[in-house]
Amino acid sequence: MNKEIKKTAIIGMGALGMLYASQISSAFGPDSVYFLADQKRIGRYQKLTFTINGTPWSFPMKAPEDAGPADLIIIAVKYNALPSALDLMASSVGPDTTIISVMNGIDSEAIAGKRYGDEKVLYCIAQGMDAMKFGTDLTYTRSGELCLGTRIKGQENRLDALTTYFDSARISYRTESDILKRLWGKFMLNVGINQTCMAYEANYAQALTPGTRYDTLIGAMREVILLAQKEGITLTEGDLEAYIELLKTLSPEGVPSMRQDGIAHRPSEVEMFSGTVRRLAAKHGLSVPVNDMLYKKIKDMESTYIS
Repeated sequence: MNKEIKKTAIIGMGALGMLYASQISSAFGPDSVYFLADQKRIGRYQKLTFTINGTPWSFPMKAPEDAGPADLIIIAVKYNALPSALDLMASSVGPDTTIISVMNGIDSEAIAGKRYGDEKVLYCIAQGMDAMKFGTDLTYTRSGELCLGTRIKGQENRLDALTTYFDSARISYRTESDILKRLWGKFMLNVGINQTCMAYEANYAQALTPGTRYDTLIGAMREVILLAQKEGITLTEGDLEAYIELLKTLSPEGVPSMRQDGIAHRPSEVEMFSGTVRRLAAKHGLSVPVNDMLYKKIKDMESTYIS
């Protein structure tokens, strides 16, 4: 029997980190959740006012030396920050700690599991939200849902404890019997929509309008379908169509996280998207011209940023 979840630590005060912190705080009170950060970042954040859909919010923040083990850790950082996040949370991982990642991509769970034990890490995919964060302001019209599943045998109690907690917190989720297919499906979507919006400086509506951007979106996703099949995952054209329908439900003027990075001239997660596609394609001897083009285009854009 896995113990009840009461204390949650979140790493990463981006759109998803703030979204889930606000939901947990609303359900259980401000002492139930905190952001884990180093002292320098805490000092900087404490001088700022954060808002969610225009309402000011404040969240407890703790440095690793003050936090102690958490029942649940939610990793909500950018791909480039995952190694430092895993270092930061070392003192917060106890024997009963459950870890989930709401990051994009297909390998953050394996990386966290290698560091802290596969038994602690459940599969988690965040989808269907249109959360955007610029500066200290988070806006969203759809909070989406989390898709959850076990990674190894013997994790059923952990999953039960997590779903019980999310039920109480009114966080929308579903459990997946074929979580790997869902993970690859979300990866396919992100390889398409994140990179297309970044490369063409587009919002959701513009990416979905017939033309070059839409052709790029579909082309990048189709390359992931072929790659997934080589990896033993049965993604299909029907899955692609379902994800395109999901995109149509998001705020038309909204933009995905990678485009938000582009607007802010931050390094993007291109290595997690086309970078991963290109590495796996090379392993299988596949040609991925759309992702090759996107990779180069986005890298060229990033090279113009002044740090």
